[in-house]
Amino acid sequence: MPAHDLPTPKFHHVHLRSADPDAAVDFYCRLFPTSRPTTWAGFTAAAVPNDILILFERDETVDATQQSALWHFGWHVPDSRRTTEEFLKRDDVVSMPLYTGIGDGHVPICSDTWYKTGEDLGVTKARIAELQARNAPIPGGEGFAYFQGPDGALFEIAGNYGEEERFNHVHMWQEDPFCAQLWYRKHFGFQPRAKFANIPVGEDDCQVPRSPDRTFPALDPAGMYRYPAGGVAVGDVDLTWYPNQGSDSPPSSLGRLLDHIAFSVTDLDAWSDRLKAGGVTFLKDAYAIGDTRAAMIEGPSREAIALVEAA
Repeated sequence: MPAHDLPTPKFHHVHLRSADPDAAVDFYCRLFPTSRPTTWAGFTAAAVPNDILILFERDETVDATQQSALWHFGWHVPDSRRTTEEFLKRDDVVSMPLYTGIGDGHVPICSDTWYKTGEDLGVTKARIAELQARNAPIPGGEGFAYFQGPDGALFEIAGNYGEEERFNHVHMWQEDPFCAQLWYRKHFGFQPRAKFANIPVGEDDCQVPRSPDRTFPALDPAGMYRYPAGGVAVGDVDLTWYPNQGSDSPPSSLGRLLDHIAFSVTDLDAWSDRLKAGGVTFLKDAYAIGDTRAAMIEGPSREAIALVEAA
């Protein structure tokens, strides 16, 4: 369902704040060697093969503990287990433990414990007890793993998809995941990711309560809420989300470690008119950036989104 007759936007960049942008770019280009250092609109950046930029803005006071709706970003890699093992050997990479839900146990990659219920990620403690009782084997093989980058940024690797290394997703928290999926589809024409294509709700009934069941593995020892979930595809970059984990609404992402994401559009004025008519919140009207223009809007859980006019 296209939003309208304007060309569907493309993913342009993710914008981070960093105490040392040059060191941050060097870090990601070392870990993901298909990326290369560059600059864009005066920002130090890493360019990844699928025409995505990771921009870094100098900020000496950046604080990774101030969490907004923008949670982490990540890559597809050809062999997630091999990449995890390689990263674990490096002194410059910090592995983030995935807690298993069994005592205080944790693993570096999800497939070192039970991590799926059918096709859905995440296993409840009740399900873990069932698997233990019948001595179900740990799956092993491919999976996802989390690491900490410069300034405390969280990034994920996952893979064995038969693809080359590439930047592939931004993961968020959303107050109403089903409503967020409808919002991105309505305003931009982004199609749901395949696993979320048949959500049986509309704008009037998309506020589905968060499941009370925490699931594992999770970065939080207490587990993680994973339902309801949603997501859309922006070209070959996925925006995906789980429900907000706390009781407070997420603050604006502006000024935080993961400051905003950006889409490229072919006609900024037409897009601005269209989105304003649709009731979308504008944080900043058209402004100059480099040799083009951009505007800044706000997503359904206060995630900041720049619209960059394509050159």
